[in-house]
Amino acid sequence: MKKIGVALGALATGAGTVAGIGAWRWRSATAALVGRLRAAAQAEGIQGGLTARERDELPGPVARYFRAVLPDGASPIRYAKLEQRGEFLLRPGPNGWRRFHAVEHFTARPPGFLWDARIRMAPGLDVMVRDGFVEGRGMTLGSMLGIWRVASAEGTPEIAAGALQRYLAEAVWLPTALLPSAGVTWRPLDGAGARATLTAGGAAASLDFHFGPDGLVERVYAAARERDLGGGRTVPTPWQGRFSRYARRAGLRIPLAGEAEWILPEGPRPYWKGEITGVAYEQDGRAAVAQPAGR
Repeated sequence: MKKIGVALGALATGAGTVAGIGAWRWRSATAALVGRLRAAAQAEGIQGGLTARERDELPGPVARYFRAVLPDGASPIRYAKLEQRGEFLLRPGPNGWRRFHAVEHFTARPPGFLWDARIRMAPGLDVMVRDGFVEGRGMTLGSMLGIWRVASAEGTPEIAAGALQRYLAEAVWLPTALLPSAGVTWRPLDGAGARATLTAGGAAASLDFHFGPDGLVERVYAAARERDLGGGRTVPTPWQGRFSRYARRAGLRIPLAGEAEWILPEGPRPYWKGEITGVAYEQDGRAAVAQPAGR
């Protein structure tokens, strides 16, 4: 029994060493991608704010939105870092939801983001996920403990377009990234909606934004967004995101809660439910302004 105990202890130590190496490799790769995001933003410079002429040319619901979320003279955001927690659907069914914690990095010019998440499978066992749009390329990578790859997609036009759609949707967390000066064009849909279009790195994406009576974005919608079926296969599927619990952070009004869902023939299938637990912005090259998100 003593020999068995020693063997099991050695095995546990070895497994811990492997997991530590995997986590270190994952953090290093993530840091390198974030560095590339920030270097590109520094090279391009920061866009201007919203001029009176631009506001007059915007669809009514969009102009109301910017009045609701941006203080007078708001400085454009160069870089944003958000901390998140919530649940992610790994497989359909009541037991398919898993808790996650994530840090997401954004740059507004050029448009880019990197979502770095840990999804808890079991005590001591996490799936690490990176999803992003970096230097015009979309990417998704999932890895068990940072060692064993469980999902990977990168470099195709479909992946890039889907990633840019995600960027547009989540730009509500750094609303100056939705300004015309950040490259977004708007056209009216109806009295309470408008379509945003953005082109970056050869990819183009559009989303329909729907606003509430208070002028805030309630939901975003895409008639077709690439849904991963596994094995490198994707299929265009209607998709939408919902936002709620708006609050002021560094003077900007942003949603602190949201969810995303695919709209399937049998009905909506939510797969992401989360809340913002921390926010940090850099504006005009100033040091980051960080605040806890609160509840």
